[in-house]
Amino acid sequence: MRAIQKLERAPGLKLTDIPKPDCGLTDVVIQVKHAGVCGTDLHIADWDEWAQSRIKPPIVVGHEFAGEIVEIGQDVGDAFHIGQRVTAEGHIVSGHTRQSRTGQGHVCPTTQIIGVDRDGAFAEFIAMPASNVMRLGDISTVMGAIMDPMGNAFHTVLTAEIPGSTVLVLGCGPIGCFAVGVARAAGAARVFAADLNPRRLELAGDMGAHVCIDVTREDVVHRVMDETKSEGVDVVCEMSGHPVAIRQGLECARPGGRVQFLGIPQHEVPIRVANDVIFKGLTLYGVVGRKMFETWYQMRSFIESGLFDPSPVITHTFPMEQIDDALRTIRSGEAGKVILEIGGTA
Repeated sequence: MRAIQKLERAPGLKLTDIPKPDCGLTDVVIQVKHAGVCGTDLHIADWDEWAQSRIKPPIVVGHEFAGEIVEIGQDVGDAFHIGQRVTAEGHIVSGHTRQSRTGQGHVCPTTQIIGVDRDGAFAEFIAMPASNVMRLGDISTVMGAIMDPMGNAFHTVLTAEIPGSTVLVLGCGPIGCFAVGVARAAGAARVFAADLNPRRLELAGDMGAHVCIDVTREDVVHRVMDETKSEGVDVVCEMSGHPVAIRQGLECARPGGRVQFLGIPQHEVPIRVANDVIFKGLTLYGVVGRKMFETWYQMRSFIESGLFDPSPVITHTFPMEQIDDALRTIRSGEAGKVILEIGGTA
């Protein structure tokens, strides 16, 4: 089969031919139709400091995907059938840790991530544990291929009290834009979106942001306080990981409010813990992936009911042979969500 691999401890990815994966007793083999390209794939391709510390070539990259089942392991039973459209949770856990057994599998210390710790989804076929596979029903594989990053947004937003709340999304990359749409769908009274990229702010507006703030032109804290009569917002979703945005988010949260952290800083971030957290009585929540598997059922319900439509965020599609062009488009800052066509439409 064809696959996109990181072959060497150096910049670049390569389209290769490798053996099709075997189907284990409790696995299903999925013919990948579409895959999402994300920042993690960019880090791996660029071979930055994080990638050098984590990735062990050779490895098939990619962790966002959807496709059709073509083979079912002997011990899977009748939960799935050949030809079924599916996606999958890309965090594979042992099921034996305290976290896995108490509903916190998303922070299981034994997690292996496809495309990072084991072969991933930028390939014509992938073998996945059947326990990680999620049925798509009538949802297309294009939509299914971005449910992994969408799930990050759902997890970020829906672990806060959203109906009737004011929400600030800091960082309007694809996940931030999804977060805007989720907040609107969940009944937020007003949604503020802040970024320095005009194209991303445009996408945030398309997803329903009431107020879009260009941080190169105005101060986020001043604008939010002005818009909320100096009260601050109920919920901050920090999606950028930028130190300035993190501090602004803490300032923008109202006393007794909540700050959801998804963006990952590259270095330590100094904050005023006493004034900006303790004396304000804030609740801080760290978001890791998707809740297994609560988030997946929330996503499916929102999409199937028509409450949430992520399609405005999808801006580019490339055949897998053009992975370098896909990465280049992401680097340009002009893209929302970028999709690879692996095996045609479904």
